[in-house]
Amino acid sequence: MITAIFLILVIAVLGAYIASVATTQHTSATLDLQGAKAYQAAYAGIQWGAYQSLRAPPCVTGSTFFPLTGGLAGFAVMVDITNYSYTENGVTRNMCRITSTGCNFPTGGNTCPGNQGNGYYVERQIEATLDK
Repeated sequence: MITAIFLILVIAVLGAYIASVATTQHTSATLDLQGAKAYQAAYAGIQWGAYQSLRAPPCVTGSTFFPLTGGLAGFAVMVDITNYSYTENGVTRNMCRITSTGCNFPTGGNTCPGNQGNGYYVERQIEATLDK
């Protein structure tokens, strides 16, 4: 009888451990996917900012926020574009710095960084510099 109770206890502990590992693995996989989506949201913001900056001289400066749809629904991107110039060897160059932040759960629905809401907050930021 003691052996049976001991075996049941050992099996119960092993079952709880396996359930814990499975939950951790599932959460990790979900966060990995969310991170990839946040990166793609930020990359889309860089592409949008480059298009806006290259079609209008000088760079269009300011911040733009927009939610995404389709496969990136639930994510948003914040794009900041700044313009600066420098002179090198007597030649003045105009530069555009584009900073794009992709996130889920944006704060107040209109900015990144966001808040956790009921899940895990994920954010990725990419920066690009264009020489015009």
